Amino acid sequence: MTTKIKQFFWTNIQKNLLLFVILLSFAACTKKEVLTTAVFKTNSGWGYTIAYKEKVLIKQSVIPVITDNKSFETENDALKVADFVKQKLKKNLSPTVTKNDLILLKIKF
Repeated sequence: MTTKIKQFFWTNIQKNLLLFVILLSFAACTKKEVLTTAVFKTNSGWGYTIAYKEKVLIKQSVIPVITDNKSFETENDALKVADFVKQKLKKNLSPTVTKNDLILLKIKF
């Protein structure tokens, strides 16, 4: 009788432990992104923002590094540069963008 009771408790503990591990792995997979990007319409084109925990870190309404105050021509161009800068920030690199970066990303300026 006691072996059946021990076996019953061990079976329940194993099931609960398995459920707990599954829930933990699911929670780890649904981790919220702390750096987010968004694009916005300007008077002459598109710009982007990068936020950390919903606080805006970078708001770029013009194409960086060029002499003209010109916005990105397309929403996709703004998003490409925003994602590029976001990846640099994730790697703890300076968020600066060079003309060469713009050329490699195929941004019209």
